[in-house]
Amino acid sequence: MALDPKKWTTKTQEAVAEAGDLARSLANPQLTADHLLFAIASQEGTVAAALLSKLGQAPGMVVNRANEAISKLPQAQGGDEPRMDRELSNVFDNADSYRKDLRDDYLSVEHLLLAMNQRVGVGSEEMLQALKDVRGNHRITDQDPEAKFAALEKYGHDLTAQAAAGKID
Repeated sequence: MALDPKKWTTKTQEAVAEAGDLARSLANPQLTADHLLFAIASQEGTVAAALLSKLGQAPGMVVNRANEAISKLPQAQGGDEPRMDRELSNVFDNADSYRKDLRDDYLSVEHLLLAMNQRVGVGSEEMLQALKDVRGNHRITDQDPEAKFAALEKYGHDLTAQAAAGKID
């Protein structure tokens, strides 16, 4: 299931495509977790961007760290399409485990971030708690959960934060 694009969110599909394009453009023979992290951290308006910010990890800094790791990867001119390396395959397997634990129907970029928590520089429990804070009790039940997240951000009110700030009786 982890490698079935039909069960990925739109943003996951876009990130994987962008990661592949990046590896191809840099003549990297393997598609790595760093390519995917670069692509995810580059996306705007996603739960992943909000999650990184909540963790104090500016998406731009994550992009820079991933780019630095990518610059050290081997290059091969005239080769085949980049192939997913074993580590990235493990990332997808671990992300799918997170998807199941969170009872989500689709594999999303935040599941992939959870599976790459060490690359981000954050503990898995800390990242999981931050995701629960950002996402609340919402589950991913379709391929475009970011549209719902954007609507919540725009029209929703964080009553807990308002109460903590003394703005609610």
